[in-house]
Amino acid sequence: MNITGRCHCGELEFSAVVDPEKAMICHCADCQVLSASAFRTVVVTELDGLTFTKGKPKEYVKIAQSGNHRAQGFCEHCGTGIYASAVGDEPKIYNLRIGAIEQRHALPPKRQIWSSAALKWLPSIKDLPRFDKGPI
Repeated sequence: MNITGRCHCGELEFSAVVDPEKAMICHCADCQVLSASAFRTVVVTELDGLTFTKGKPKEYVKIAQSGNHRAQGFCEHCGTGIYASAVGDEPKIYNLRIGAIEQRHALPPKRQIWSSAALKWLPSIKDLPRFDKGPI
């Protein structure tokens, strides 16, 4: 599937080829902290399937909970996380952040990983009151 996306401020724009069957929720502690949320949703690209059409992401390398070195790509202006990938110059597969993808509604998660680290209150959110818009 061909997708497009951008960061929150618009300094980065990208296109990618992803496999919709590889959309997932990650509950690991790193994803919780990096997203400042309970989990992160990602979709996996094809090999070297990510192209930036505007701007260049900033990267830093983090040792993931798995023990692997992972490059975290983000917008240096607004901080939007765009991807995680292996470190090095070889062809890469990218885990793209679904929230930065324009076609995110067409990428429902197909699995959950690191579920042992999921926040225990997540199942209870289905019972919370729902509103179409926020109070602001």
